[in-house]
Amino acid sequence: MSTVSAVIDVVGVPAEGLESLPAVQRERVAAARMLVSSPRLLALAPMVQGQERRVWPSPMLPALEDFLVDVGSDGVVVLATGDPLVSGVGSTLIRVLGADAVCVHPAVSSVALARARMGWPSESVEVVSLVSRSVYAVRRHLAPGARVVALSASGATPVGLARALVELGLGAAAMSVLGDLGTVQESRFDCAAAELAAGSAPGADGIPALNVVAFEVPATAVLWGSSPGLPEEAFAHDGQITKREVRALAIAALRPMAGQRLWDLGAGSGSVSVEWCLAAPCTTAVAVERDGGRAQRVGENATTFGVPIAVQIGDSLDLIGELPSPDAVFIGGGASESLIDQAWDALAPGGRLVVHCVTLDTEALVVAAHQRLGGDLRRVTIERAEALGRHLSWKPARPIVQWSATKESS
Repeated sequence: MSTVSAVIDVVGVPAEGLESLPAVQRERVAAARMLVSSPRLLALAPMVQGQERRVWPSPMLPALEDFLVDVGSDGVVVLATGDPLVSGVGSTLIRVLGADAVCVHPAVSSVALARARMGWPSESVEVVSLVSRSVYAVRRHLAPGARVVALSASGATPVGLARALVELGLGAAAMSVLGDLGTVQESRFDCAAAELAAGSAPGADGIPALNVVAFEVPATAVLWGSSPGLPEEAFAHDGQITKREVRALAIAALRPMAGQRLWDLGAGSGSVSVEWCLAAPCTTAVAVERDGGRAQRVGENATTFGVPIAVQIGDSLDLIGELPSPDAVFIGGGASESLIDQAWDALAPGGRLVVHCVTLDTEALVVAAHQRLGGDLRRVTIERAEALGRHLSWKPARPIVQWSATKESS
């Protein structure tokens, strides 16, 4: 039976090399018309007369579709590391080509090897890839006693991660840097995050490029968490920020779901975008803010929380036609009849639109929108206890009117 396939075969290569592959996979690699991979993995494959070899384009993603058209699929085998569906090229190819065009043959993943070395059951571990993301992407997984396995981008990742943990008050976190897992060069050193961040951890010199970091958050750690309504001081802002109680109401009405995108129009500090991204996995946000300084702070908050927010500087009405389609829209400032209507038109069935306002003029707009489009109107007043001489007294904030609506199927 021929092993040449009309789909792209993605073969996971164990850490020990291609010689450790099952015989059927070695035959598949040898019979391929074309091998595609990184220079490192291609160098491990025995040369076969007449077999073509191609290296991934760099940068990969912008040129990937044209590259795949060029190489075709018949008889193409891609070599990947470990399990190609664990933050690997297999996931990328399926996203671009579809599941029917890709056949994945996994090996043991570096995540599985790391858990085995640490003695951590899978259900007790959070996994995060830092291969193409900020080290702050671990932040959403942090909780007292949490165990995290982080996939590194390079030998510099463990130190950057340690510095981020120190910045978040977790210098005592126990870290294990696991290098070249599954090979004869496998290495490990254990240290506190503060030691690695300061460069004083034994073994920190010469961290292998192929490494995985396992760390455990102290059970006594005090953290912000990731639930809606984080304190204002958790964000960089100039006072233009949706207050925590009102922000929690906004997130509840927006109903974040995995993989969905938010438009945050008139984003201010971007706090709603951040909490949208923290609320469900693989969510993204586009934050539009006309003030350049505030837009910069949105980017800073996105980096600090390790969430994917694309920042657009300008007027929402001018930019709305250029934005990728949303699953939910939040208008926190600058609402107008035209902006509300265009945001509504951009939503597919099931999409949610939420508008907050504090002025009577904008309130009249959302009342009219409610009459046209339905949904729910709420008026919320928050009162906080503050000192009044030697006593406490309630101090009310400005009332907030919230209109929220879900687009029905037409």
